Amino acid sequence: MAPFGGYDMPVQYAGINAEHMAVRKAVGLFDVSHMGEFRVAGTDALPFLQRVTVNDVAALAEGQAQYSAMCYADGGLVDDLLVYRRADHYFLVVNAANIASDLEWLRSNLNGAVALDDLSEETGLIAVQGPLSRDLVGNVLRLDLADLAYYHFIEASAFGHDIIVGRTGYTGELGFELYADPATTALLWDDCLGAAESLGGMPAGLGARDTLRLEMKYALYGHDISAETNPIEAGLGWVTKLGKGPFIGAKSIAQVKEAGPTRRLVAFQMEERAIPRQGYPLMVEGQAVGTVTSGTQSPVLSRGIGLGYVDRPHTKFGTALEVSIRGRPQRATVVKPPFVKATSLMD
Repeated sequence: MAPFGGYDMPVQYAGINAEHMAVRKAVGLFDVSHMGEFRVAGTDALPFLQRVTVNDVAALAEGQAQYSAMCYADGGLVDDLLVYRRADHYFLVVNAANIASDLEWLRSNLNGAVALDDLSEETGLIAVQGPLSRDLVGNVLRLDLADLAYYHFIEASAFGHDIIVGRTGYTGELGFELYADPATTALLWDDCLGAAESLGGMPAGLGARDTLRLEMKYALYGHDISAETNPIEAGLGWVTKLGKGPFIGAKSIAQVKEAGPTRRLVAFQMEERAIPRQGYPLMVEGQAVGTVTSGTQSPVLSRGIGLGYVDRPHTKFGTALEVSIRGRPQRATVVKPPFVKATSLMD
């Protein structure tokens, strides 16, 4: 256990490698109840969210979700988040460490008939990830999830209480998220744990969550994205809909896109036995060209992998880099993400 975002969080249960491989091969359970959840309702909820997020919320139909982000006026990232379109309101899922700052930011930009409520303390969240996650969730909840598409969700019930079953994830594998009240979450955890163990799965902690997302090149706020990074250089241009109409940060982001970013977030793998860590310098022929933002030893590849911002033109696939580890240069290569091609996501 370790402190994280104001919570005592499980870093590992059986061990990071074992938990990581369980998710890649079978199924893993993550208690991510520390994440923040907000409800946005009212007749002006849609224009409000269109103004404060970069993706096109108007494209969402009821029962759909989207990955998005919020930006400051200068294009720096406030946070990345999920937006769920429910029948009478929008449901936002934000990073645990940013709950207070995100809430303050949203409240400072409220306009019109909008009700904003913080549901974080009354919402638990279990992430079920892995090739056998559909079997597990379907069996526990007695649901047929075969037709639940990626980035869609359904309303369901468990132990007499309403829950949300979403199909998203942070591992690259097939996965589902179960949102419920705290008491129901505890009961669901026990049932899911028994089902996971019968399928060769296990609970997984923050350590495996980090190694799994890194193998996919999924960004982590406070490491790979922050108020000092913009969506274009961070590789989030695909969720940044500049044509949807005005939103906070749009002008600055458009300028970066038109001029071209001076740096980009790249994926690299080590060519020597070494593990990159956040803050290590990235160099080309002895000259500093960037900084590592995330790094680990990939359990699947058995080699060091990392993400980092690198100055152009050193961002092309195949570019030779050096990672300065305690003053000693270690060879690395820029590669095309993801590091690991998960096979179950679109099953």
